[in-house]
Amino acid sequence: MRTTNPLRTTTVIPKANFSRSSSDGTKMQSRPFGTQTNEPLKKTTLWPLHLELKAKMVPFSGWDMPVQYSDSIIDSHLHTRQQASLFDVSHMAQLRITGKDRIKFLESLTVADLQSLPETHAKLSVLTNEKGGIIDDTMITNRGSHVFMVVNAGCAYKDIPHLKKHAAAFNSKGLDVQVEQWDRSLLALQGPKAEGVLQSLVKYDLSKMPFMSAQEISVGGINCLVSRCGYTGEDGFEISVAHPDAIALAKLFLANNLVKPAGLGARDTLRLEAGLCLYGHDLEEHITPVEASLTWLIGKRRKEEGGFLGSDKILEQLKKPETVTKKRVGLIVNGAPAREHATIHHPAQKDDSVVGEVTSGTLSPVLKKAISMAYISTSLSKVGTEVSVKVRGKHHNATVSKMPFVPTNYKKL
Repeated sequence: MRTTNPLRTTTVIPKANFSRSSSDGTKMQSRPFGTQTNEPLKKTTLWPLHLELKAKMVPFSGWDMPVQYSDSIIDSHLHTRQQASLFDVSHMAQLRITGKDRIKFLESLTVADLQSLPETHAKLSVLTNEKGGIIDDTMITNRGSHVFMVVNAGCAYKDIPHLKKHAAAFNSKGLDVQVEQWDRSLLALQGPKAEGVLQSLVKYDLSKMPFMSAQEISVGGINCLVSRCGYTGEDGFEISVAHPDAIALAKLFLANNLVKPAGLGARDTLRLEAGLCLYGHDLEEHITPVEASLTWLIGKRRKEEGGFLGSDKILEQLKKPETVTKKRVGLIVNGAPAREHATIHHPAQKDDSVVGEVTSGTLSPVLKKAISMAYISTSLSKVGTEVSVKVRGKHHNATVSKMPFVPTNYKKL
């Protein structure tokens, strides 16, 4: 139940589960930079180049990855916003989905309308489970003869078996689909100068290449699959390349004075300013696309027809928004950055109530303000609502904000 003005009167907070638990009820563990595992760390093909560039390496999702180079994370972040940066994202898993029933298959596991996706174009989507929770977020590209997918490094261990299990069940019914891992390197060239940098190395006219599309292009004589996309909020490209060519390709980009290498630290602050989710923090298996404020990923036809895992739960939430007890929102915090697991409180009740939990937070290098992403009681999720965030035992005023926090700069034709 919501009162007329949640800022001035007492609000009855509906019971919402803000604990970080998986679909089976076990406590989720956050995966910050530096996470230790018992398994030997994997190395991308670019690992020797990272060492050559004096990168600070940290464990991340089972990989030994650069968190930053000689520049500070803030300097690297601002350079990406102003010029162009090169990221190694080869830890992410690349997949090829083939077979005549590949679209029907993927529509049974994701919320995307893939029937209407033109060849060479891509969509961001989510894989869902039977309860409507998000297994992972994924980029899906129609390559004509097959579908190209990229999934998160920290989720590949479950995504690939999940896809293959359902493919086997699909094929047992006389349908035709195959799932294979495409073992290649993946580089991300991001920033407002990215197009010019890449254009100097290719004959293809990049000014005619729209955001969320992909083309096979020779880059400096190296065959690549170039996708105009990224996770920084800036214009840019993700470039899939055969492992033997990865270091040579990276050096082609870094030879341009506009380009600097960037690591996971800047990638994290950039995506947060852009209001983009990080799986394992802002998205998890007990959170639905509706609760995650990602209903825009669900095509109109999919909202009408359903037919994907968990669609009954998700479509019910869309039809009855009063049943949705928590929502993902942005927060502007007046004070120290509110980071993961910081609790959110009603401003009039402070410690007597918990109305939400922060899932990501940082000091925005562009805004020079503390920003956070959080799940909060739906009754307090309206932009402009004032709340209190508890950081290191002290309460700080915060305001629910629109996202992205910093305007995006995607290519528009």
